[in-house]
Amino acid sequence: MFTFARRSTAAMPLFLLFSLLFSLTTQAAEPSYRKGQFVEPAYEGWWENDDGTFSFIFGYHNENWEEEMKIPVGEANFFSPGDADRGQPTHFLPRRNRFTFEVVVPADWGDKELAWTVSVNGVTKTAYATLARDYVIDNVVIASETGSLGAGTSSPESRANIAPVLTVQGDRTGDQIVRRVRVGEPLLVEAHVLDDGLPKPRAASINRIEQQGLARWMEPPRRTTVGKTNGLFLSWNIYRGEGNATFDPPQIKPWEDTRTSANSPWGALWTPPPVPEDGMYRTHVTFDTPGTYVLWGRADDGGLYHDQYITVHVSE
Repeated sequence: MFTFARRSTAAMPLFLLFSLLFSLTTQAAEPSYRKGQFVEPAYEGWWENDDGTFSFIFGYHNENWEEEMKIPVGEANFFSPGDADRGQPTHFLPRRNRFTFEVVVPADWGDKELAWTVSVNGVTKTAYATLARDYVIDNVVIASETGSLGAGTSSPESRANIAPVLTVQGDRTGDQIVRRVRVGEPLLVEAHVLDDGLPKPRAASINRIEQQGLARWMEPPRRTTVGKTNGLFLSWNIYRGEGNATFDPPQIKPWEDTRTSANSPWGALWTPPPVPEDGMYRTHVTFDTPGTYVLWGRADDGGLYHDQYITVHVSE
């Protein structure tokens, strides 16, 4: 009768391999969803502005791997106390999206809470923002949280990094960039990105399971990378709007798609796209439904980011 006491040392590697495969198939049985799940808002932290006000920074986690949720501002997507609309998204990309938007509160905010509540598919989740000292964030914290620092250690390079500057070309209406287009008609978006070249490009590490070619056991899709691939990119996505849009060229995913071949800095095989010599990025956007949309552009150098928004009125 086979017992652990009589197992030879030569049999140990095979035993460990079976144990590893059992562990992986067990992990694969854990829930992972493509659609139909909820969205959980996240409070990322706060910083103080030059005028003495404070900015609360929010993100979210969409439990779905594929479904992009649409949740209008109202009973299912609101802030409290005060104005329900604080500039939050109504179009939610899949999975984890960090540092998505900021809400400015006055200098005399004190110890009050600001709550963001999102309800979808019968699940209600709320994130609470306060000025607790534990939630102070700066550039190094942001770079660490987005994975560009690997294990989270800082370096002179990371501290010297300056966020890219994204400038959308064209006239403004007041403090907004406004465009008009018809359904099915491509809208040209031209944007200039200026960056300091830091952090220097660095490929994400692939964990041992991926290196051994055993990632096929990790289905449904699970995290297969450690850290994030550094490299400058610009990504446009719908931030608000009832319909959908197609982008040409296809946009890099700003959300944490950790599947190996994903078009995302979190995918192990992703490489940064070439940077245009003049720093000018040109994107065509085509909408399928009339209405008013907000496009969200994020320039990301792997550690820090800069966001810009375009309001688009789409007619029949």
